[in-house]
Amino acid sequence: METRDHSGQHRRANSLDEKDYAHIPGWGVDLERENRPAYPMERTPPRLEGVSSERPQDQPLNVEVFHSIERPGVTPVFGTSTPPSGLSGKLRGLAYKLSENDIRHWLMLMMADRVNVVEGLGQDLGQGRVPNIFAEMGIRAEWQHNKAGLVRKVAVTMAVVGVACYLLKRRNARLTR
Repeated sequence: METRDHSGQHRRANSLDEKDYAHIPGWGVDLERENRPAYPMERTPPRLEGVSSERPQDQPLNVEVFHSIERPGVTPVFGTSTPPSGLSGKLRGLAYKLSENDIRHWLMLMMADRVNVVEGLGQDLGQGRVPNIFAEMGIRAEWQHNKAGLVRKVAVTMAVVGVACYLLKRRNARLTR
């Protein structure tokens, strides 16, 4: 067996070399197959029996499914658990008319997510359910595992709301003069 030394010259390896370098991770990968440390574990994976090489039948399109304009069509399998609806669905439709490398595409999708949250709250209220926003935000878990972070979030939120109220009162005071 030949190996290269530091100068790039070919030389024959001896058993002394194997003992000197065996502690180096990955050493010996270029050895002859029967001398490789992992040789007994190397094997060809078994062939799968009864697998067809035909393309599977496409999933039927019962609802609107958005896909990138860079793709010629929808993928053979896709999710249909929450089809697009309402204003958020319209925003998603507009977003998918743009290329994925256009920042407007991603901004519109993020805005559609936010609109969808408000639509969900409206649906809950319309069905007579008052959503438990604090439970949905994970306040109890945050208090249990990250008290300092929760206190900081509450303080920042109160400061922002306080500044907003102050500015609105100041603006209304100017308008009434």
